[in-house]
Amino acid sequence: MAGVYVVSDNIISPIGLTTDANFEQIKKGVSGIGLHHDTQMAALPFYASLFKAGAYADNAVYTKFEQLLIASIEQALQNTTADIAGSKTGLIISSTKGNIGLLENNIQTPQLNKRIALHTSANLVAGYFGITTQPVVVSNACISGILGILTAKRLIESGQFNTVIVSGADVISQFILSGFQSFNAISAQPCRPFDADRDGITLGEGAATIILSSNSKYSTGVEVTGGSTSNDANHISAPSRTGEELAQAINTSLSEAQLLPHQISLISAHGTATLYNDEMEARAITLAGLKHIPVNSLKGFYGHTLGAAGLLESIMSIKSLKENVILPTPGFKQIGVTTPINVSSELTTGKLTNCLKTASGFGGCNGAVIFSKTN
Repeated sequence: MAGVYVVSDNIISPIGLTTDANFEQIKKGVSGIGLHHDTQMAALPFYASLFKAGAYADNAVYTKFEQLLIASIEQALQNTTADIAGSKTGLIISSTKGNIGLLENNIQTPQLNKRIALHTSANLVAGYFGITTQPVVVSNACISGILGILTAKRLIESGQFNTVIVSGADVISQFILSGFQSFNAISAQPCRPFDADRDGITLGEGAATIILSSNSKYSTGVEVTGGSTSNDANHISAPSRTGEELAQAINTSLSEAQLLPHQISLISAHGTATLYNDEMEARAITLAGLKHIPVNSLKGFYGHTLGAAGLLESIMSIKSLKENVILPTPGFKQIGVTTPINVSSELTTGKLTNCLKTASGFGGCNGAVIFSKTN
């Protein structure tokens, strides 16, 4: 079976416009999260990681969401010589909400419904880059980014494509913020994943792109070696209480990558800082035999970037593998889950070879993917 190699990537976030810029900022402890006073989004101040007002503003052709996707893909393409022309290149777009914010200031019509549809955005982005194959949309709550990577892996392994561009983005609107507020899920402070005083999530905006290829000559030294998804069917908005289903996805991923638990160097957790997610995730990590492996959550740097999160945090994990650096978990001080795990609270270095990235989302979905340095 063909290998699936990471040939380029990009992150566009409030703290940087390239992967390298984001990684350097995070190593310095810079977070994009700030206190915002925007009465068009919320009556009271709220913490979030947002782009400056007016950045990537909607224009006559592309919305902010689509401009972020285009900017991220353009930047990723600049860093590779892989050929994207022809019938063997695919495009996958991941997002949870896409252009849903258009509903806030426009009358709902059939034309608006079509404009909001994710496949409309995917076709616009594909057309911008001259990609001739039918783009694929992945919108599966917070595992959208990971599922986009796994879908690309399968498409390459099956021989349908040689190269797949996976790009994800989400922007924060009043609709999205109020939705999470209605669940009482928004923290009154910057989020604190796995901490004893955690009380909810912080939202964030961002875009991220990974380009995968079966051609090893374009490889940057890391490949996708395993991955799996599962669904716990527990509740529409609450995760499993046991963690068994995420553990199942992790174990299947390890099996596909032909790795044992002790061969994982780093776990990039979903780590949303809600009481239930972090508790479930810690149980799953322990059930999979990984409780002693260093774990981090990057939500304290970026907030929860929704459909971009799985991609963005995977790219930071890939960068960690290359640099042999484990990034810290902002906001974490004291373990606050009943099944203790090894949460990384400060930047450390060491020889890293394999990284596990996990995510879970509404509807009971769970995703896991493993990145390994190429031998």
